[in-house]
Amino acid sequence: MVKALWTKEKLISQLENFRHIRGKIVTVHTSLKVVGEIEGGGETLLSALIDFFTQDGGLLCVPTHTWDVDVYDRREAYSCIGVLPRLAAAHPDSVRTMHPTHSMAVFGDREKTEEFINMEKTSDTPANPLGCYGKLFAEDGYVLLIGVGQEKNTYLHCVEEMLNTPNRLTDYKVEKTIIHKDGTEEKRFLYWFDDKIPDVSVNFPKFEEPFRHYGCIEDGYIGNAKVQMCRARKMYEVIAKIYKNNAFGELLDNDLPIPQKLYL
Repeated sequence: MVKALWTKEKLISQLENFRHIRGKIVTVHTSLKVVGEIEGGGETLLSALIDFFTQDGGLLCVPTHTWDVDVYDRREAYSCIGVLPRLAAAHPDSVRTMHPTHSMAVFGDREKTEEFINMEKTSDTPANPLGCYGKLFAEDGYVLLIGVGQEKNTYLHCVEEMLNTPNRLTDYKVEKTIIHKDGTEEKRFLYWFDDKIPDVSVNFPKFEEPFRHYGCIEDGYIGNAKVQMCRARKMYEVIAKIYKNNAFGELLDNDLPIPQKLYL
């Protein structure tokens, strides 16, 4: 029995459920394995996302992080977070930001893209509120999770930076290197993730229930994968409410549910 493949047309048909979001900024985190077999592979999914979300002046952003190395070589299409990011980094229509550890490949109108990414040249934290992740909040954008959960939602690191959450960033900077396309090198210095709580993102799924309570998430499918379309501003508002009600006490050092009294 031959397995049916997901075609670009079928993927775009599923994306039509999010037609009302076109024209916005959408950042996408993806598991290709969960999506299933696609005719043309990851390139087809990427093409469908670009075609759909860059209509009406929208921007599609694909994180292309390189936090596992000390050198971000812009002459290469390397990313440490999966196949789709590497395809996006190599795509001829992408503009890749100059963040040394948390770069993005951005698709859409070139002038709008350049304005969107300009502060990444000086960002000194992983998900700086003045950079691309912060602009998701400022411009009422969205995070699309395809076959992954909130643990992959890098924007939530930005929310915690915006709220000055304790024990998230070091009080010293680490050195990173960017090699530009002409071969020149640039040193950058960033405040890094504090190791008092190793990888708080593994407990970001605790926020999903409060997010759903306040209507932050729209559900759907892309291929075989369940997807969450998450509104950036609403997520910020919910987390801010929770932390304020908890007097900014630590919530992400365990996987216990967030008490309803903190968000109801």
